[in-house]
Amino acid sequence: MAETSYLPSLFALASAFLFALSIQVQNLGLGHADPRSGALVNIGATAVAYWLFAPFFIETIYWLTPAAGLFALVGLFRPALSANLAVAGVKMMGPTLTSGLAATAPIFAAVFAVLLLDETLTWPLALGTAGVVAGVAVSAFRPGGVTRAWPLWAILLPLGAAFFRAAGHPIIMIGLKELPEPYFAGLVSYTVSLLVAFLAFRFQGRTFKKFNWGYSWFAVAGVLNGISIYSLNTALKFGQLLSVAPIVSCSPVFTIIMGYLVFKRETITWQTVVTVFLVVSGVVLVVIQP
Repeated sequence: MAETSYLPSLFALASAFLFALSIQVQNLGLGHADPRSGALVNIGATAVAYWLFAPFFIETIYWLTPAAGLFALVGLFRPALSANLAVAGVKMMGPTLTSGLAATAPIFAAVFAVLLLDETLTWPLALGTAGVVAGVAVSAFRPGGVTRAWPLWAILLPLGAAFFRAAGHPIIMIGLKELPEPYFAGLVSYTVSLLVAFLAFRFQGRTFKKFNWGYSWFAVAGVLNGISIYSLNTALKFGQLLSVAPIVSCSPVFTIIMGYLVFKRETITWQTVVTVFLVVSGVVLVVIQP
């Protein structure tokens, strides 16, 4: 029984780690490939990876269930819309504020969990979620303040990204209650996402520039992201959204650690120490709560 109770947390941690690793791998290709084209390759690689192994996990009858429609609905806005809102936020407000505001995703997830899934928010969960959000926000803080040279409505861009990222969780969970197949959930949502991303890419008049080895990093990142999504969906299948969402949101800590130890792109600052302390404390509270 104890092993089962910790299973969602383990899958959520695995998802956070793999997502952070995919970000680091994707960064290896940014200096050699167009970011928008690379993002399309990333989503495409995820979808292709799911389809390659679909015969081992998927039955034809799955496509005739209402759950398939719910999974497709998520694909309409995540990751295509949420990612584009985040990119627009970075362009207008810079990465610091965008990252800080996007850290509110667990708060939106908590609201959805209480309103849509009838979950109960306990004090340990509330404090743990607050710790994770605060930790991620601290990681985005830069001394000296930020001069506002952008319209106030631009705040809606990163908040919108956080909202849509969180909104996908309860919809996936409702679908999984009817059809408990995490792999199928990822397959459908990312197939729809690839279509949405490709249409947006063409609508914006973009074309692929000359392919080079840099795009291969985006493809590898896409495969890692696919495994991350499968882990996340499995966590949502067995656990509560209130417990899973804050743990998944701790991926920036893994990004910092890998950036320092493996990719040599991070330095240890007071923000790093505070971030790790707050996030780890928050995750511990979420995991051990009764």
